[in-house]
Amino acid sequence: MQIVFAVFTVLAGLVAALAGGYGLHQARRIRRAGHGAMALVKPPPPGAERALLEYETRDGRVMEVPAPAPLRPEGSVRLWYDPADPRDVVVDGHERTWLDWGFVAVGLTLTAIGAALALLAGASDG
Repeated sequence: MQIVFAVFTVLAGLVAALAGGYGLHQARRIRRAGHGAMALVKPPPPGAERALLEYETRDGRVMEVPAPAPLRPEGSVRLWYDPADPRDVVVDGHERTWLDWGFVAVGLTLTAIGAALALLAGASDG
């Protein structure tokens, strides 16, 4: 039973670390290769929690997407969007890399704990 818990802990840790790493990679990729725009911050629609961002892409499309971070519905913000999918945005100053780094840290910690538990379970069986 201990080995099952150890394996589950390792797998959960790997999933968390990969999710955090993917978030960091996406934010960096969009900042480097994305297009910049100014977005109007609009109030959230009824029943929604996040404000809406309205901006125009380089090819003239007007996009309206939920803000990826809590923003006050006033004024405008600078953002970068993925030209391949303009709904995928990074808002200047609201990248939330701390959250992605947190997932990486927790994931690596769980992976190390799970590996240690697996070693201990294997040693006690032998």
